[in-house]
Amino acid sequence: MQFSENWLRTMVDPDMTTDELAHLMTMSGLEVEEVIPVAKPFSKIVVAEVIEVAKHPNADRLSVCQVDAGTGTILNIVCGAPNVRPGMKTGCALVGAVLPPGEDGKPFSIKKGKLRGVESNGMLCSFRELQLSEDHSGIMDLPEDAPVGSDLREYLQLEDSIFDIKLTPNKADCLSLLGVAREVSALTGTPLAFHEAAKAKVTSDARQEVNILAPDLCGRFSGRVIRNINAKAATPEWMKQRLERSGQRSVSALVDISNYVMLECGQPNHIYDLDRIAGPLNVRWGEKGETVELLNGMTVEVDDWVGVIVDENGVESLGGVMGGDRTAISLDTENIFIEAAFWWPDAIRGRARRFNFTTDAAHRFERGVDFARTVETIERITELVLQICGTEEKTVVGPVDDQIVNLPVRKPVTLRRFRAEKVIGIALNNEQIADIFSRLKLPFVQNGDEFTVTPPSYRFDIEIEEDLIEEIARVYGFENIPALPPVASNVMRIKPENFRSLFSVRQQMADLDYQEVVNYSFVEEAWEKDFAGNEDPIRLLNPIASQMSVMRSTMIGNLVANVRYNLNRKFSRIRLFEIGAVFLKNSEVKDGPASVAGYDQPKRLAAIAYGLADEEQWGLPDRQVDFYDVKADLEALFAPVSLRFVKTSHPALHPGRCARLELNGREIGIIGELHPSWQHKYDLPHAPVLFEVDVSALCAVNVPVYQEISRYQPVIRDIALVVDSSMPVQEIIDRFYGEKDNNPLCHIMQTVVLFDDYRGKGLGVNEKSLAFRFTLQDINGTLQDEVVEAAISAFVAAVEKDLGAKLRT
Repeated sequence: MQFSENWLRTMVDPDMTTDELAHLMTMSGLEVEEVIPVAKPFSKIVVAEVIEVAKHPNADRLSVCQVDAGTGTILNIVCGAPNVRPGMKTGCALVGAVLPPGEDGKPFSIKKGKLRGVESNGMLCSFRELQLSEDHSGIMDLPEDAPVGSDLREYLQLEDSIFDIKLTPNKADCLSLLGVAREVSALTGTPLAFHEAAKAKVTSDARQEVNILAPDLCGRFSGRVIRNINAKAATPEWMKQRLERSGQRSVSALVDISNYVMLECGQPNHIYDLDRIAGPLNVRWGEKGETVELLNGMTVEVDDWVGVIVDENGVESLGGVMGGDRTAISLDTENIFIEAAFWWPDAIRGRARRFNFTTDAAHRFERGVDFARTVETIERITELVLQICGTEEKTVVGPVDDQIVNLPVRKPVTLRRFRAEKVIGIALNNEQIADIFSRLKLPFVQNGDEFTVTPPSYRFDIEIEEDLIEEIARVYGFENIPALPPVASNVMRIKPENFRSLFSVRQQMADLDYQEVVNYSFVEEAWEKDFAGNEDPIRLLNPIASQMSVMRSTMIGNLVANVRYNLNRKFSRIRLFEIGAVFLKNSEVKDGPASVAGYDQPKRLAAIAYGLADEEQWGLPDRQVDFYDVKADLEALFAPVSLRFVKTSHPALHPGRCARLELNGREIGIIGELHPSWQHKYDLPHAPVLFEVDVSALCAVNVPVYQEISRYQPVIRDIALVVDSSMPVQEIIDRFYGEKDNNPLCHIMQTVVLFDDYRGKGLGVNEKSLAFRFTLQDINGTLQDEVVEAAISAFVAAVEKDLGAKLRT
């Protein structure tokens, strides 16, 4: 937001320089990004009147002017401007005047001289020559009442600066000169001098019927009819000046008045051409298929998410966003209807961005506008309309029609003095806190060390105790808070043995040759359908881009996109991982400090491997990474805990090369090769292998437990079993370990490992041979052959009985 310093000082004028004021505002939270002088230095330039204009005798494009500059003598000045004429008021640089520096950085001095043989005693100036604007169509044309001989800087009020402040979203109350003036008054103690318009004399009973049909959209609607105005009246120079220095272009008197009042008090408003309104105005939610042509020339289609104002001819405007072209005021307007309303922030937020534009009104309403000043805004607009566009004989003013249907309830907020002291880090007394709240015009009730504050109607940022603490810190002055190091006991914390940090997980993934990536949590809707089979994802109400419209329930889509990105940049071997949150609908989740009702947000680790299994080098044959390479990485990540891999299906993975991960009977993730359909759709020459696991299972580790190490030599036995080709290996291994728990002889089994999978000659079409290596060892003595044979026989008998396996001989 930008504004004129002189305009601000009409409301509050502290005894401070421009730089001091800018510093004070910045340190209180209103960051002043830039202070721009309205005009560069120049001197001896005055208001002058052109008395006579004659053609130059020696040049077709030059004129010889007789100019009264208030010096007591008529000056002869040669001028080349095409718009010079007798009687006009303009700026005149006298002999000895210094103009602003040019491109070379040097100031330009006016001297007495001759132009084509005619003496010239000064120069008539354009706005561009004084670097006040880019207009160089001719010399400046000042109003007829400009006093001849007065200093131009003083007449145009050029001893001014433009403040450009950067506001945080919570400081919506400072989106006006009144709001900024309130802040400066509170910070400096200077009295606030804001002009409140007197109630206009009502000379007519004319009203415009308005019906509020959606109280959740519009909580208050104030309006007034004024008839018989002169819309062609010129905007006063002082108003034009303030608007231009606030970044607003002067359009016409009525438009300028509307913009001026919005900048002055922060209340967006709208002026309708009353004669173009057909019947009553109805404020309601839109209906699908309705369209409206807006003031910016766009025609947009609305639905039930967008608030509208309609009359008998259809939608007239977007409520709280932009007016419609059909009822727009023009220079031919004679009768007007002035509107100032309170639109609920939640009903306005995101609507303008939906149509790819923004407006000053929407910017303010979606942050919260003072709902108590709508009538005062109407009175202020009325005052200016009567002053600029009204006539005593014809103009008639109707009563203010103020409809209040649903206003915010200001909930009191309690501040505890000891809490403020703890957060800010300084000692405070009750008198200081009471003084700060009084200066900020925050109504409060004191009960000992507690202050109960009721937020004013213009403060939507005060909801919790910390908001009041921030107000105290701002007004107290951040610079006055000493920079003290924290005082706390220095205690060495013991690293828990049953928990592994995410840093350790990241480090281990890096050791396994994976690079970390960080992706957005909002993704394309197609990714959710392809990689998660999710037809009903969590949708964003206000996505930052159309292709990032839903929240992810899996990180697979992000990683596949990362692979494509790297392939397009000629990287052929890619190994990536990401640790982040996914977002799932879960009605059992309740609101909490780190949770949102109805949504589960677990953290997951996902990784993907693509291309060669190893870096290309002469000592190893080239081989594409496969399922078992990534499976080995995953097992190393969880070691020494053993994972159970169970064949499964997943929308993102190959039907025959996919497994779910189980840990202690609980499903914790999936692993597999990308589905061929998605490999083709996303243009990948080879199928990447990936996994996704819950971080909670990965971070929880078992506390080490001592086990006695046997001093006796282990015994190794190999057996081969013939089983059905569809038999999962995991099921056989599970049966081995189950037999170990049930058979007293089998406690001597230490490990069992599959080392061969044979299919072919000597076996049936639907058979396969699986070879297992058993490691047997006893801590009490050397194993005898009969004990080993009994244990192996027990294992074989168990799988023969339960799984139909046969010992291969």
